Amino acid sequence: MIGCMSGTSLDGIDLTYVKFTKKETWAFQILASETIDYSQDWKNKLSKSTELTPAALENLNNKYTDYLGNIISDFISKEKIEMLEAVASHGHTVFHQPEEGFTLQIGNLSHLADHVGWPVVCDFRTQDVALGGQGAPLVPVGDLMLFNEHSACVNLGGFSNISVLHNQKVLAYDICAVNTVLNFLAERLNLPYDAGGKAAAEGKIISALSDRLNQLDYYSKKPPKSLGMEWVQEHVFDILEDFANEETKDLLHTYTLHIAQEIARRLPEDGSVLFSGGGAFNTFLVKAIQERTHAKIVIPNSDIVEFKEALIFAFLGLLKWQGSINCLASVTGAEKDHATGKIFIPNSRMD
Repeated sequence: MIGCMSGTSLDGIDLTYVKFTKKETWAFQILASETIDYSQDWKNKLSKSTELTPAALENLNNKYTDYLGNIISDFISKEKIEMLEAVASHGHTVFHQPEEGFTLQIGNLSHLADHVGWPVVCDFRTQDVALGGQGAPLVPVGDLMLFNEHSACVNLGGFSNISVLHNQKVLAYDICAVNTVLNFLAERLNLPYDAGGKAAAEGKIISALSDRLNQLDYYSKKPPKSLGMEWVQEHVFDILEDFANEETKDLLHTYTLHIAQEIARRLPEDGSVLFSGGGAFNTFLVKAIQERTHAKIVIPNSDIVEFKEALIFAFLGLLKWQGSINCLASVTGAEKDHATGKIFIPNSRMD
């Protein structure tokens, strides 16, 4: 399987080629991986996609599907991939409003399969939302089946999400915004991101800002629950605007410690917790989390840190391809467990 993932932090498109095997349990081997950085033009297009008219958004969806298809095809050619069941692609989230029964990931149109020339499994979130679920998080099935030697798994991407694993059951939800906010602030320092949390470490706490962030209603809601960019823009960016005169390093420092607090509060009291996603390289953030918990934070090898979400979407695609359950009602709040996603084959469609 090939897994393809674009995160809300606009870091780029992650691609991974994975071999899955199953005896008593599932195992995996990452055979090749690559991240394709977005050009500034694509970053601008995607960051402003929520402001588009329906017609312009449809046009962007078509162009992004073409773009994604070309990138996946280039990856297949470059890695000389010949043994392949299917490609599993998440697409790029523009809207995520499950309470309104709506979510949109662009890049999931049927002609993606025509570009790639292989079967494609994609559009993983819409079916779950139609069944009354949050459409997120979806990675917990992969956490449960591929990484259950840990007490929990935490992803530090555009948002942080957690899967708490216990007795072959899983509780999972989005915790808070991470790189969607940190990268936004880092850009004020003319940085694409705050490497290692270096700028944040040089700042100081802004107590009034910390207090405002701690009072956000989302944190007191019970799962199932999930976050989208609309929430960040409406709540977090709105709060940050009130502190626009503060030093950017102080804003980074305060928000990083806010992330650490919210994550640490939700970790198991003991055992190991696997951390992945770009935020796992933020040493200031990881240290701040570790200082606030007795659980042991585990940072795996760089392939898993960087490509775990793409790996798991490859796995979700495989489960869908086999007609197996890949989405849990206990996690998303949907009416039932189900096999989510759409399957497209070149030049035709199979629901």
